[in-house]
Amino acid sequence: MLKSFLIALCLLETLMAADLPSKKYLNLNAVKTMVAGAEAEARRQNVSVTICIMDENGALLFLERGDGVSVNTLEWAQKKARHAALYGSPSKDAADTVKAGNTAALAFPNFFPGQGGLPIKVDGQTLGAIAASGAKSEVDEAIAQAGIDALLKK
Repeated sequence: MLKSFLIALCLLETLMAADLPSKKYLNLNAVKTMVAGAEAEARRQNVSVTICIMDENGALLFLERGDGVSVNTLEWAQKKARHAALYGSPSKDAADTVKAGNTAALAFPNFFPGQGGLPIKVDGQTLGAIAASGAKSEVDEAIAQAGIDALLKK
C-alpha cells in the first residue's frame, strides 16, 4: 500500500513538473552565432561597427567595438539594443515615432530613437536584442539582422 502511494506521488510530481513552462534564452553559443553573422555582414559591407547583444531585460551579454570605430558607438549600440529588448520592437520604430512629431516619447524609459537595434524573437517571445552602431543607420540595422538570421538558421 505504501509502495503504491509513493509511486502515485512520484507520478503526480512528474506531471506537475511537466506543466511548468519552458523559457528560451540566449546562451553563449547563441551569442557567438549572432556575433559571427553580424561580423560577416559588416565585412561584406566593408564597415567597422560596434556590436551589442542584450538579454530580454536589457542586461548586457556582449559588446565589441570594431577597429577605428568612434568610442561613442559603445553607448549608442547599447541604447539601441536596450530599446529593442525592452520594447520588443526595432529602435527604428522609436526614430519614426519622433519623426512623426511624438517627442513626448523621448521621456519613456530606455526609449532611443536611432535605427540599428532589433529585437531577437523566437516563437513570439522576445529573448533579447542585437544592435550595431558606427555605419549608416540602415547598414547598422542590416548588420544586426544578419546576426539574427545566423541564429535562426541553426
